Amino acid sequence: MAGEVLIRREIVERVLARRGRLHLFEKLEQSRTALVVIDMQNAFVAPGAPIEVPGARAIVPPINRLARELRRRGVPVIWVSHENTGDDWRGFFDVFVRPEKRSAAASALSRGNELHKLWAELDVQPSDVRAAKNRYSAFLGAANLRNILTERGIDTLLIAGTKTNVCCESTARDAMMLDYKVVLLSDCTAALSDEEQRATLENIIQQFGDVMTADDVLQLLA
Repeated sequence: MAGEVLIRREIVERVLARRGRLHLFEKLEQSRTALVVIDMQNAFVAPGAPIEVPGARAIVPPINRLARELRRRGVPVIWVSHENTGDDWRGFFDVFVRPEKRSAAASALSRGNELHKLWAELDVQPSDVRAAKNRYSAFLGAANLRNILTERGIDTLLIAGTKTNVCCESTARDAMMLDYKVVLLSDCTAALSDEEQRATLENIIQQFGDVMTADDVLQLLA
């Protein structure tokens, strides 16, 4: 599920009581902002894939629209893919995945596998940046995102992709703890259910960053 999920009124009121306004940022600096799109790979997006998130297909159009406009404004678009190598992260696959499904799940996220590739309907351009990770967060393990951001002087992340409550939320939490400004895009992220989507939106806006739509962000960058 994605976009249509709203933060509950009681959470909005809690945020307003705490800081006096709903949104953290009154403006965003284009030259220091990047769009970070998490795990929009065939393994998650394709129908029938071993770790499919059906709602991820619905967020492809808004991600594409946002990416095109951000490129026009000189804002980098970074595509982060989960990538396993060999027996990487057996602490996850050997515990959280049923034995008969482990091999398919692990190989789906290995370089060279068709399921590892980005979903073909995404508007990926040669000028875009590619990054890899081997943990939920794009800041842990073998991830190279932090170096990419440092090289470009980026301090503000617009986070899109899937799953909202797993890799997107993990990346957002770590980004905030590393002193990045974080905006989770509510209409450009997808989870397996409305409840999981809402839980992450509410977690992020209370403790880890802002929650906005793509149009909201474009207005702040204007």
